[in-house]
Amino acid sequence: MTETGQLKRGWILVALMLAMALAAMDSTIVSTAIPQIVGDLGGFNKISWVFSIYLLAQTVTIPLYGKLSDLFGRRRILLYGIAIFLAGSAASAAAWDIASLILFRGLQGLGAGSIMATVNTIAGDIYTVEERARVQGYLSSMWGISAIVGPALGGALAEYASWRWIFLINLPIGLVAIAVLVRFFTEHVERKDVKVDYPGAILVTATLSLLFIFLLEGGQSWAWASVESMTLLAVVLALAYGSYRVEKRTPYAILPIWVWKHRTLVFTNLAVAGMGLAMMGPETFLPTFTQAYLGLGAIASGFILASMSIGWPTASALSGWIYLRIGFRETSMIGTALALSACVGFLLIPEPQPVYLLVLDQVLLGAGFGLISTPSIVGIQSMVGWDQRGVVTGANVFTRNLGQSLGAAVVGAIFNTSISHRMAQAPAGTPTSTTDMLSVMGDPGLPEASRIFLQEAINTAMQHIYWGLIVIVLLTWWCLYRVPHRDPGDTSLIKMPET
Repeated sequence: MTETGQLKRGWILVALMLAMALAAMDSTIVSTAIPQIVGDLGGFNKISWVFSIYLLAQTVTIPLYGKLSDLFGRRRILLYGIAIFLAGSAASAAAWDIASLILFRGLQGLGAGSIMATVNTIAGDIYTVEERARVQGYLSSMWGISAIVGPALGGALAEYASWRWIFLINLPIGLVAIAVLVRFFTEHVERKDVKVDYPGAILVTATLSLLFIFLLEGGQSWAWASVESMTLLAVVLALAYGSYRVEKRTPYAILPIWVWKHRTLVFTNLAVAGMGLAMMGPETFLPTFTQAYLGLGAIASGFILASMSIGWPTASALSGWIYLRIGFRETSMIGTALALSACVGFLLIPEPQPVYLLVLDQVLLGAGFGLISTPSIVGIQSMVGWDQRGVVTGANVFTRNLGQSLGAAVVGAIFNTSISHRMAQAPAGTPTSTTDMLSVMGDPGLPEASRIFLQEAINTAMQHIYWGLIVIVLLTWWCLYRVPHRDPGDTSLIKMPET
């Protein structure tokens, strides 16, 4: 490649990293500004939807954007997505009540879905198999940086300026990304008779939307075994069946059936979903554990959680050296071994757990995830041509997000079941409510015996979560074991119907 070509690719990568930072940052930056937002807009009982609607809109549109990028080109879809994201950011900054903020956060999520679907696909288009591991490491690092910078920046802006700046700060970043893409990113899209699967798009989006509402609100707004939950699940299954019938008959389907029939794609995506499930154990409850049981502050707890982002991009960048020698599947299986070691390692850390051992355990877990995620996505991208790469990449990113949403429900159920079981032996004077353990334990009037009991209950619940993670990681290993070996030098493509 010429020096000019290398320079253009470098600038494009900068733009991709900026775009990824936008989507990643807005997953975390809002959290520390919630008190100021509620104080200004009210509506505390609806605040969870400020987060949920963003995740929902982002995730359910990923498969749609993946297909559209195959039809119309990545550049156009990504530019539209960033523009929608920036419009949602500006509107969120101008929100006048909690309902309008939720609506505009949904608009942000629609733009973030395009970013998530196309950024990794573009990296697969312009970089070789040998180079993609390093590039994926750069892109993965955006999530690690956002996990650390996002909450701190959100809190600082809310305290010293206004919470509205946590959305306005997106505008210059997004505009720079757009300018760089317009200047340096050109692509050749073959002109053909494009047919958009509108019925499939509507059915698939409706199915995924209700599925995510079921996962996000189950156990929160209603009990899992309630009439509401069962009714919603029945509707999801009916829509899923309708989507299958429509997509099966359509040669230009939004979510082609062949993606879910090919052995490599199916088991790779299941493995990535398993990784998403496993991620949510530490993500959801490690800060609660470190604050309630170890007595650490919120900042220290945040840094322990974020230490996973040290191992992830590092292992992701190094994975290319490994998979070029032993293959994609084998590299990902090494990743599951590291993740399993981290889960077992947490159970073996002596109590009270030293902070440095928790950090090392998180770094090891992140390294395992880095060795699972990057070879998986690079491997499936190498199996298809340009006009199918958006679909397979979108399906991969979507199943990971689906795994994370399902994981939040699973680890929440494990934690709550463990705590509820222990509360039957609680000493007199212990509050029966477990909805906000940190507030309960922070009450100066709480008896010391009750405080010690609750600390031990949280520690036990965390042990149960990691036992659950061990099972999930073992299932992830089994899924990868079912994936056929593929050498990185294999240039054969999957034979599939023309779209």
